[in-house]
Amino acid sequence: MSKKYLTRYGDNYLEEMTEAEIRQDIEDGTLDAADRAQIPAMTSDDMDHLFEIISNPQKIVSVEPGNEVVVTFDAGTLKLCVRSDIPMDRLTACVTQERALGSDSIELCHVDYSYKPIKPIISEERQTMEQVQLMTTIPVLYGAMPNLGLYTKPDGPCGNWAELLPAGKIAEAKEAQEEAVQHSIKDIVFVASSMIESGADGINLDTVGASGDADVKASLEAVRIIKQKYPTTGIEMGMAGEFNLGMHGELTFDGEILAGMYPHQQVRMAEQAGVDIFGLVVNTNSSQSLAWNLARSVTLAKETVKVAKIPVHANVGMGVGGIPLSIIPAADAVSRVDKALVEIAGLDGL
Repeated sequence: MSKKYLTRYGDNYLEEMTEAEIRQDIEDGTLDAADRAQIPAMTSDDMDHLFEIISNPQKIVSVEPGNEVVVTFDAGTLKLCVRSDIPMDRLTACVTQERALGSDSIELCHVDYSYKPIKPIISEERQTMEQVQLMTTIPVLYGAMPNLGLYTKPDGPCGNWAELLPAGKIAEAKEAQEEAVQHSIKDIVFVASSMIESGADGINLDTVGASGDADVKASLEAVRIIKQKYPTTGIEMGMAGEFNLGMHGELTFDGEILAGMYPHQQVRMAEQAGVDIFGLVVNTNSSQSLAWNLARSVTLAKETVKVAKIPVHANVGMGVGGIPLSIIPAADAVSRVDKALVEIAGLDGL
């Protein structure tokens, strides 16, 4: 009887698989990513290395000493004071991240995690940033989402392309997105400028592309303006998905169509805009195994690192990067994802 290894599926459930089954899923996963993004699949040595990581009998695995990477956060302060249900304010959350958890950096953010709703409370956010800087020594970024959907009617000034497109009103939908881009650029630049002038060590644009290619364009254009104003301020950009959804389909940045770009192409646009850290995303398929999902993530991440001129930090939260889709992903799966992305893909951080 073939030996079975305890592993997981993309929905976080435990599963026993044979060596042949794991290896087959690794091969299928890397071929899927290679076909979709038109990039090289994993080498046989890489697939062997990935199998060793997944089949390791230890519950928690790690990299060898000297191969550690730095960690950045999206919605950093919300991880403790909201999602963990531990009663604390954001200042306490930042200090806890630094002094109890030993974080490399932290992101201050508001519970309404988008740039548009931060405008009315910018004075309070500036005061909070100043207080956090007085209490901590690690780099403190300020972050939020572009979230173009907030600019649609009835709450915003623009038409709702999610309603216009199904109605066949293509021109109106494109026009609405183009209008939303301009509003978003102004809001991102305004908020980022205010927080930088209040002491922020960097700015994070998170979940870029959640509203499609218009969302990506707004972010890139805003980054370019921010870097021109504050050339020494670091900017991190984390994507929403492994490719840019073409909700508009014809929007460009520096002459290139944004729709359909995969991580190895997204990172070039980010570099051109002035981004300092790129957060690639690979979507987890909850009906597939950890081996299949992780093989896809490693394949896409390795090519991205290969072409990138800036540090690459993979998004490894619930449901992305090979991490199972669960509110609290299992530590055994998380540690294997982290180790594989660092050792095989060569990531600069997580």
